Amino acid sequence: MDFASERCILALSPMDDITDFPFRSICKEYGADLLYTEFISAEGINHDAFKSHRKMHFNDAMRPIGVQIFGANEGELLRCLDAVENVMPDFIDINWGCPVHKVASRGAGSGMLKDPDKLLRITQSIVRHSHLPVTVKTRIGYDKDNICIQTLAQKLQDAGIAMLAIHGRTKTQMYSGTSDWSIIGAVKNNPYIHIPIYGNGDIDTPSKAAQAYQQYKTDGILIGRAAVGNPWIFEQTKRLLQGLPERDISVQERVEVCSRHLDLSVDFFGEHTGLIVMKRHYASYFKGLPNFKQFKLSLYAETSSHGVHIILEKIARYYSGHP
Repeated sequence: MDFASERCILALSPMDDITDFPFRSICKEYGADLLYTEFISAEGINHDAFKSHRKMHFNDAMRPIGVQIFGANEGELLRCLDAVENVMPDFIDINWGCPVHKVASRGAGSGMLKDPDKLLRITQSIVRHSHLPVTVKTRIGYDKDNICIQTLAQKLQDAGIAMLAIHGRTKTQMYSGTSDWSIIGAVKNNPYIHIPIYGNGDIDTPSKAAQAYQQYKTDGILIGRAAVGNPWIFEQTKRLLQGLPERDISVQERVEVCSRHLDLSVDFFGEHTGLIVMKRHYASYFKGLPNFKQFKLSLYAETSSHGVHIILEKIARYYSGHP
């Protein structure tokens, strides 16, 4: 597949326990060009863990889509490739960027930035054994004294990856401070870099996405947490890039999309788990609405999807002026 285009490719950034099948479906509908699964443990795949294999599920409407894998053991990462390739994604993404302690402390995710030679060796081995394009998502370095992405990007390119997505923070920053897009831009504008470069970090509005693309000319932009409860961010960004104004998203539309998201979640996970999963999304769908606290508490307390639909209908009526 081609990770570069004449226009900016907008991707839904992989997020554990967030970018599941139902949420990806909604984001694709509202303009996400490229999708990833949640990050999946190579060990979980190899041990046939139900949840790990469920995370790999997608349909053709979601293409192009990549399965993102993580781990610190080369053998485990190579062994999971057959199972990943069997579900026939468009590419395989290696997560060298997750900063969460339980991942990084084991040498996986951004923990691997402590050992760039090992990171490169494993990446090259995966590229060599994979029948699909291999991409990498990583950070600019382990800490402020070890910002290595410019050198690392060239070596990853030499290792054969098809695209590199860069989050503009270090591992030790976690999600604090700001994402340094100037470093991402420097990698993109490096004359020795010819693979597509995607940028990630602090893109929480359509205007920031459009501005980042116009300023740094990355081939793509990953949007993560800002898409939660707001799948319209992809559509709205495209409007801005086309010179069109953002459109108003009514409460009625928010209710309708949240309701469809709920149905997808219940269909995919089952009633009990589907309702638990949706609790991560309710507040974001209705962020900024005045006097919403009681509705939020009701949504969190409700134990049936039918009951949630009734509450959503009440929200639509209340904010349309028809209680």
